[in-house]
Amino acid sequence: MGRLGTAISLFFKVLFNRETAEKAQAVLLLPPASEAPAKEAKPEPPKPAAPPKPEVPPGVDALVLLAALQREARFLDLFQEDLSSFADAQIGAAVRDVHRDTKATLDRIFGIERLRGEEEGTKIAIPAGFNSLELRLVGSVGATPPESARLVHAGWKATKCELPKWNGEPEAAKILAPAEAEV
Repeated sequence: MGRLGTAISLFFKVLFNRETAEKAQAVLLLPPASEAPAKEAKPEPPKPAAPPKPEVPPGVDALVLLAALQREARFLDLFQEDLSSFADAQIGAAVRDVHRDTKATLDRIFGIERLRGEEEGTKIAIPAGFNSLELRLVGSVGATPPESARLVHAGWKATKCELPKWNGEPEAAKILAPAEAEV
């Protein structure tokens, strides 16, 4: 069917069908595509401003670490307690738990390992131009380092540093452990 057939068919559909007539009328009232004014882009409503991030207090990483040690190992409870009234056996029992839990917390956060694999007390070779950050010579050290020395401490290194992130309010950063009240 050509354009003439389409026009005749549309004429009768518009004449006898109200819905088709309304659609045709809406189409006829639109200007041709070439004459249509360019649609103006509606300006997007301004996005609400993101709430300002709380200012991170200085030293917050150290406070987060201290809070983690308290939470997971009761670290502060041991060192802030006056131990003079306790028997050595009581202190030893308390220290055992704090020691175990503190070690686990430090291992989880820092992945702590020995720096040297040799046993303490054994003789080790001192290479020329050794890294003084990894090995410190103690005792009678002359102007030139010796070829060997006795290992007195194996040293420690961190294999990672995954501190918990502080995300609280500035005034709360210094709270290491809340007070507790039993009901």
